[in-house]
Parts: sequence; structure tokens; C-alpha cells
Amino acid sequence: MTFRVVNPEALGSPRGWNNGMLAPEGGRVLFVAGQIGVEGGPTLAGQFRAALANVARVVKAAGGAVADVGRLTIYVTDMEAYRGSLREIGAGYRAVFGKHFPAMALVAVTDLVDSRAVVEIEATAVIPQACPDGVLAGRDTASEEQR
Repeated sequence: MTFRVVNPEALGSPRGWNNGMLAPEGGRVLFVAGQIGVEGGPTLAGQFRAALANVARVVKAAGGAVADVGRLTIYVTDMEAYRGSLREIGAGYRAVFGKHFPAMALVAVTDLVDSRAVVEIEATAVIPQACPDGVLAGRDTASEEQR
């Protein structure tokens, strides 16, 4: 899905996210439940990458790609650990989402449903409608590696 990026000048230049993502008409909205990544180990960076990969798995299972994600909400139990792991988190982000930067929010919470989890990520994606020939309408020509 090709989103129109919306970044009003009055808000300044975002870094690592966009302020708004306008989806084209005709897409199907997918709400991705909060995904954790305890399989990524005990660190916030490891769990972040694993949770983001789980988001991507849900989107792919629905027929989409990471480029179809328009919003991420990231919940962390330790904001200082997040700030201290930005380089590693960024590397994990790029490994899963590449250079696609949806609208994002980062929220500090006191606890998550799984006591081992230190990060949870939920998402909203807009997946193109399938055409009669099976090709996804609204899909740009970028390769899957670029998504």
C-alpha cells in the first residue's frame, strides 16, 4: 500500500517516524494485537526486534507487507533502557522494516501481560484489495526486499 506521508512543517522534521500516514482508498484495515518478543531474549533490543518480526508475520499472514503498516504503538517497561539501546533497537528495526517509517508512538508502562516481556508492539496496516487476477491493487512496484 502506498501511503501519503503527512508531516506538517509546524511540527518539525520527524526522526525515525512520520507524523501521519494517509492510506489510499480501497484498502482493508488490519488491526494487529500487541505482539511481544520474549523469544528475542531478556534485552529490550532483542525483544523489540522479535516483537516487530511478529507484527510483520501477522501482516504477511493477512496478505500484506511491512510497507502496509501505517501505525505502530510501542509499549516499554523501562524508558531508560529504551533510550540506552537506541542503536541496537534501530538496527533491529531496520532488519525487519527497512526504511519504512509509519506513524509511531512510544509509551512507558509499568507492566505487560507476560512478566518476561519488556516491550509490546501493536500496529495498524492497510492492505490492498486483491484484484480478480490475484494481483494486489494499490501495491507499488518496489520489491519485497525493499518493503
